[in-house]
Formats: sequence, C-alpha cells, structure tokens
Amino acid sequence: MSLGIDLNVKESVLCIRLTGELDHHTAETLRSQVSDHLRQHDVRHIVLNLEELSFMDSSGLGVVLGRYKEIKQLGGEMIVCAISPAVKRLFDMSGLFKIIRLEHSEQQALETLGVAS
Repeated sequence: MSLGIDLNVKESVLCIRLTGELDHHTAETLRSQVSDHLRQHDVRHIVLNLEELSFMDSSGLGVVLGRYKEIKQLGGEMIVCAISPAVKRLFDMSGLFKIIRLEHSEQQALETLGVAS
C-alpha cells in the first residue's frame, strides 16, 4: 500500500492529511512535499491529520520530528489529530507527545491555533 498526501493551507496553518502507510519507502516524498509547501506559503503552524494512516515506522517518525523542528524554527506549533490507535501507540512509545500536542479532531486542532474552518 502507498501513501496518500493531501496538503492545504488554511490561513497560516498547513493541514496535512495522510492515508495509507508512512514508511521508509514514502517518507522522503512526504518530507519534500511538506518542505516545498513551507517555502511556498506563509505557514506558521502544522496540523497533521492521521485518521486514515494505517501504518507508520521509524522513518515516518523521523519525518514528523523533522517537520516539527522546521515549524518550531518559524516560531510555530505542530498538532497531531485524529490518530489511529496503532499509530498513537508508536507516538506514545517514541515520546513525541511530550513535545507535540494531540487533539481529537482536525477542527479542534484548528480552533486551538485560532483558525476557524
């Protein structure tokens, strides 16, 4: 299975919706697409919607952590939302939720960042 990547910008927030599998085969594609969007748009925050992501490995965690660092350097915040139980477990084990906020839904994440959808 491959990775589906849907990127759109709402005000100053880059919304990333992933479907399928984020692994060593697809991590570089996600990294480059998100970095391109950050360069092309006036983005201060990232909302990462993982509701339809069925699998993630350590390469995926690396991409998420890298984009977190990238957005932090811009003075922004990353929020993960709508995460599946299997992927949430990986985030819990890695300790990423100590630095990245988790919200129940994309709507709640956007509201937290002050963006009405």
